[in-house]
Amino acid sequence: MGPRAHFVLAIITITTWVFIARLLRRGQLRAKYSMLWLSIGSVMVVLSVSPEILDRVSDWIGIDYAPATLFLGAIVLLLLIVAHLSWELSRLEDRTRTLAEEIALMKVSEKR
Repeated sequence: MGPRAHFVLAIITITTWVFIARLLRRGQLRAKYSMLWLSIGSVMVVLSVSPEILDRVSDWIGIDYAPATLFLGAIVLLLLIVAHLSWELSRLEDRTRTLAEEIALMKVSEKR
């Protein structure tokens, strides 16, 4: 990657940080998710400033093409995020069902 690409990546990352901070401040994003995205942004800033790190990691893993390491990391991260969100969704569905049952029982007891 050339210097222009590093600069563009840094600008995109900083813009993303600002976007996440605004969502957090407005209460549209929970803190635990904002920390995840800000951490990812931090890693991207480090990689955009010092791409040698990605080259070293690629050599250590045994991958010849450094951007492939970046894509592999992104895919693994996205799979983990999807698994976590699926777990959260399942938990919330169970909670919603329980609340609906409790409301139904309360309405039945009010009719008596």
